[in-house]
Amino acid sequence: MFSKVSVVVASVLITLAAAIPNTIPVTPPTSDQCCGSVVDSSSTSAGAVLSALGIDLGGINVPVGLSCSPITVVGNNCGGVTTRCDAPEIEWGGLIAINCIPITA
Repeated sequence: MFSKVSVVVASVLITLAAAIPNTIPVTPPTSDQCCGSVVDSSSTSAGAVLSALGIDLGGINVPVGLSCSPITVVGNNCGGVTTRCDAPEIEWGGLIAINCIPITA
């Protein structure tokens, strides 16, 4: 009797686990960048780079960094805008980084 109950309970738990959707948000990797400038993705300059690279942001307006390079040394003197970006520079060869938020501290 006990073994039948444990099989039923295990079956119910497995079924529930399979039925629950995976809703854990996936956070994109971030990296600190030194960008030449940070502009809205709807700007002409960002639009030119985005279209040249075949990137479609689906009509969303996010800050993008142009001419970015990674900051790899603590205390690095960035001659541009120090930012933290969602998409690392390696994906687009330093031309553009997505969702760049300036670091002020």
